[in-house]
Amino acid sequence: MIIINVCIGSACHIKGSYNVINSLQQLTEEYGLTDRVDTRAAFCLGHCTQAVSVRIGDGEVQSVSGATARDFFAKQVLPLVGPRA
Repeated sequence: MIIINVCIGSACHIKGSYNVINSLQQLTEEYGLTDRVDTRAAFCLGHCTQAVSVRIGDGEVQSVSGATARDFFAKQVLPLVGPRA
């Protein structure tokens, strides 16, 4: 299971963290990966100036917006999921 943490702290909330969460959840459903990808709200990831902060597992914190969520999912999440069995 791949866990994506999306910050919902003050700075990220103002920058649209809930839009990012919704976009990532919709993409997970669109690709049929609800059994392999879990998007969760998380409190401060410590990168407030880069809001909206997103981290896959224990990886690096990245900045994602509603407009870049699809690209982030394609480039960062799909390669981790690998082919369906």
